[in-house]
Amino acid sequence: MLAAITFAVFGQTLHHEFINYDDDKYVYYNPVVAKGLTLQGVVWALSYGEIGHWHPLTWISHMLDCQFYGLNPGGPHLSNVALHAAAAVVLFLALRELTGSLWRSAFVAAFFAIHPLRVESVAWVAERKDVLSGVFFMLALWAYGRYARQLSHWRYALVAAAQGLGLLCKNTLVTLPFVLLLLDWWPLERLTPGSFWGLVKEKIPLILLSAGSCVATFLVPEKVFGPGQTPLLERVANVVVSYGIYLRQMVYPAGLAIPYINPPSGLPFWEIALSLAVLAAISISVLACRKGRPYLLVGWLWYLGMLVPAIGLIEISYYSHADRYTYLPGIGLVLAGTWTVGDWSAGWKHRRTVLGSVMAAVIGALMICAWTQTGYWKNSETLWAHTLACTTGNYLAHSNLGNALVQTGKVDEAIAHYQSAVQINPRYVDARFNLGNAYLQKGNADKAITQYQKALEIQPDYAVAHLNLGNGFSQQGRLDQAISQYQAALEIQPAYAEAHFNLGICFGQLGRMNEAISEYQKALETKPDHAEARYNLGLAFARQGRMDEAISEYQRALKIKPDYAEAHLNLGICLGQRGKTDEAISQYQKALEIKPDCAEAHNDLGICLCQQQRMTEAVAQFQRALEIKPDYAEARHNLGNSFFQQGRMDEAISQYQKTLEIQPADATVQNILAWLLATCAQPSQRNGNRAVELARQANASTGGKDPDVLRTLAAAFAEAGRFGAARESAQKAIESARAKGQTGFAEQLGRELKRYEAGLPWHQ
Repeated sequence: MLAAITFAVFGQTLHHEFINYDDDKYVYYNPVVAKGLTLQGVVWALSYGEIGHWHPLTWISHMLDCQFYGLNPGGPHLSNVALHAAAAVVLFLALRELTGSLWRSAFVAAFFAIHPLRVESVAWVAERKDVLSGVFFMLALWAYGRYARQLSHWRYALVAAAQGLGLLCKNTLVTLPFVLLLLDWWPLERLTPGSFWGLVKEKIPLILLSAGSCVATFLVPEKVFGPGQTPLLERVANVVVSYGIYLRQMVYPAGLAIPYINPPSGLPFWEIALSLAVLAAISISVLACRKGRPYLLVGWLWYLGMLVPAIGLIEISYYSHADRYTYLPGIGLVLAGTWTVGDWSAGWKHRRTVLGSVMAAVIGALMICAWTQTGYWKNSETLWAHTLACTTGNYLAHSNLGNALVQTGKVDEAIAHYQSAVQINPRYVDARFNLGNAYLQKGNADKAITQYQKALEIQPDYAVAHLNLGNGFSQQGRLDQAISQYQAALEIQPAYAEAHFNLGICFGQLGRMNEAISEYQKALETKPDHAEARYNLGLAFARQGRMDEAISEYQRALKIKPDYAEAHLNLGICLGQRGKTDEAISQYQKALEIKPDCAEAHNDLGICLCQQQRMTEAVAQFQRALEIKPDYAEARHNLGNSFFQQGRMDEAISQYQKTLEIQPADATVQNILAWLLATCAQPSQRNGNRAVELARQANASTGGKDPDVLRTLAAAFAEAGRFGAARESAQKAIESARAKGQTGFAEQLGRELKRYEAGLPWHQ
């Protein structure tokens, strides 16, 4: 039944997505975890703590998920639900072992399994540490119950093993020895006059395990806040109020959200006073009943004591409280309440029927509430929208909802939420950073730069903000300032592959190719599978004429990313320049399989086909390139050349004219078109005056010393009937050709000059 109701409530998460709050760090953007279970990953899990926790067994469980399910979110969700169901079942077995009561233990376990406060721990993949440590906590309780009934070293070893494994999942199990001392009093009744210190001594191995976990936690870099932490009195006030809030949520679990942000103006005095009064009243009451109903004090101290690591006395986060913190502490309250109702109703006439009905009604109501609450975790957008509906001043929810909206292309809506986050908390650096990203995505580099600069005023060592500020400057063409920001990012994080990569791009744009190559290589030292860095390194080598090295880098990029169309394209270009036409054609075809609308690939494929005299196929490729990109001047030029080689002069002239409409100052095309207009065999295709105009423009662009252009100018003058000018231009062409050692060309020009001297034009 416990397993069934757990899956009935939380089984819907198998169709849920990851959320954009820690799931990225724990799973889908974590390169070590995403590789699955490896020896390298296990070593990493044992030593890594920069995320704010040291929980190697939790990391390993995520690796196992990736091993079996890949990055499909349904797999980790299934693991969470199964672990939580197991925790509920073992809790039932442990309580029955400890108390001997079947139905009371079953109700406590069922209440634990499907209370809405459990949703955060179960529906959130990143909270695997709760459900996994919960299983070991319950196993420790069950093993301790068996140990207490019959003392033996191996049974005690099971308790210690369960605690040790639980501490490797989450350090909140440091309170286990305290819970076991409570159980010694009730229900085990081991705490007799004079036995207290003996029972404490018995727990020393467990206490040492807890102490070791505390040391590991203290050494975690992000766990303990620095000098800017909340003042002690404010933290104490939050402790009092949080204890009261958790009590209220246990009874009335409405408006549950993630996270609950500390109010910027502090907690109201009436709330502090009311919570303190409630806590004091309950404490006095359970103390007064400690002899007749010891479970009340045990349950109350279980609740108070197990919350201590996460209650906020030692500040570990920027929010006031969290539903997940009640995962194990809440059991104490349910335990106390269940045994109280059981004893209080002992004399009822229809006790079994009434209590059974009440139990069923409570469990049914909790299941409905928990089912509804779980539905809000379907994806990031629904989760953060619900959080904003339940909380006020929640700048983190605004920022994360903005992130979710950006992922679905709703950038304008995202900007509105980022702005709300910044208005609520102007010093929330992530919101400013994300707002800058959104502005940059919209192409508004000025506003993006402003937000990045404000983020860096708040947190000068924010390496990613330096990187993106550099991107903003780069988008504006302010390359020197971009370089400065990338270098600042590298001062903070020397092995920052993206900063090296972007710095390489800037150096490449400035023509500083050696420096660009150096930066790409540094990026690849840190991140060898950075396909874009390998591709850009290939481009840099190609620009230096180092074709073999360029080819090698393009090939490496394609091993990493086989569907990298641009790498196929540029590999084809390099192979073509090496005279390997067949191989070049193969690469262009692969590029087009991946990206059929790549006009450049169609154009370059057409060039290779021309080289193989496959003119019909070449024309088809140039035409396809122009269908995709009508203003592609190079493709029009090449199409004109293809028509020219096929003798289709009218079509060639048309394409050259269209090329000049796109690039009016293209001297090469001006020269070719002028030659055709001056020398075509068909009179209808000739236009001497237009030829002169074009040839003069080409001659001016080339400095008046290009023999080929001077030859065209001479032919154009002759076609226009200006033979004196034709003879003069032809003579200059001959002199220029001889100066360049082009003897054969000079002889051809001499033959053309004789026609001009005879008053005849030169026609093909």
